[in-house]
Amino acid sequence: MISAGLQLLAFALALTGVSGVLMATLLPNWKVNVDPGSNIITAIVQMQGLWMDCTWYSTGMFSCTLKYSVLALPTHVQAARAAMVLACVLSAVGMCTATIGMKCIRLGGDRETKSYACFAGGVCLISAGISSLIPTVWYTKEIIANFVDVAVPESNKHEPGGAVYIGFISAMLLFISGMIFCIKKDSEAWLYPSKQEHVPTTQPEDRSANSLKDYV
Repeated sequence: MISAGLQLLAFALALTGVSGVLMATLLPNWKVNVDPGSNIITAIVQMQGLWMDCTWYSTGMFSCTLKYSVLALPTHVQAARAAMVLACVLSAVGMCTATIGMKCIRLGGDRETKSYACFAGGVCLISAGISSLIPTVWYTKEIIANFVDVAVPESNKHEPGGAVYIGFISAMLLFISGMIFCIKKDSEAWLYPSKQEHVPTTQPEDRSANSLKDYV
């Protein structure tokens, strides 16, 4: 099992990653389209998320519309919904399991059992990181492909929003924290190499020579 300091670092990264994945799942700004209009008064910002579409006007008005129909959504939005929900569940389960296996927690049984709990939590966190990384990359690919398409009018082109960046960073944090929790005691040797003790070697005395001196 890794040291308590590394476990606390992994826990902090996992907690930040779980919060970020949940935030990215709920935020409506997965892609953003800024329409300046004819003047600053009519400028609007259109945002599209996984669960709702929102419009913000320069006058301060803000309106959102929920996406009730699942079948009417594009394929990448449906896949992003499922993957992000799965990432939220896996990250929460992984963090709870890894917390039980931490050295500073007086739960989880003996040392070997806590080590297995840390490893299982790390696997869940790594899976959550991969599950949240796939939809963010796929969603970004669709946005870029739509943006560079000359057949698409300028009013329908969007750019990646803040939720995509939050999801990507959170996925990296979950992956790193999961890797730390999965480190075994044997695998930790390369991080903290033990210093070999140099035992001084003494040559045995020549007792035969000493015995001859006694007769002289």
